[in-house]
Amino acid sequence: MSTSINLDKLDAKEIVKAVRDGDKNKAAPSDAPDEAVGVIETLEELAWHQQLHKTLLSLEPSAFERLAQRLLRESGFIQVQVTGKAGDGGIDGVGIARISGFLSFHVLFQCKRYQGAVSASQIRDFRGAMQGRTDKGLFITTGTFTRDALKEATRDGAPPIDLIDGEQLVQRLKELRLGVKITMIESVEVDSDWFTKI
Repeated sequence: MSTSINLDKLDAKEIVKAVRDGDKNKAAPSDAPDEAVGVIETLEELAWHQQLHKTLLSLEPSAFERLAQRLLRESGFIQVQVTGKAGDGGIDGVGIARISGFLSFHVLFQCKRYQGAVSASQIRDFRGAMQGRTDKGLFITTGTFTRDALKEATRDGAPPIDLIDGEQLVQRLKELRLGVKITMIESVEVDSDWFTKI
């Protein structure tokens, strides 16, 4: 998401007040509580998403590589190793992806903690480092990929490279509950109509 909010200045009471004030101007007051809840949920989604993204950007490169290792292991890869070091040719790690317990293939991965966009030349450099070592690559970034990078990753006649951008990374960490705690809140409502029927 391109919307940016300052997490340090995010105040839930002010958000609720702003939503309620905005809803007073609407013609259908019965929709106001539902719309307020929707706005609050959207802001909460933005807040945790931005906080997680900020945390990822603050990680040391080696910690980000270990996070990628854990992410791949939790996603079903086996024998995942971080190999990133000086002179690694852009290869940060290797793993074996297993499909349905029968088919497996080696995958090399590269990790980039970026705020900007990964370019097509970086995808080509990674593919060059993969040459002769594997048939499949995975490029993980906290940033985004340019349109040309997306085309380069799936170029005909070249080994394919799967891409995981910052948005997908954050969502996958949430799904796997890696560094993210999900709390379910119980909501209880009194059904007054039920009591009138007694």
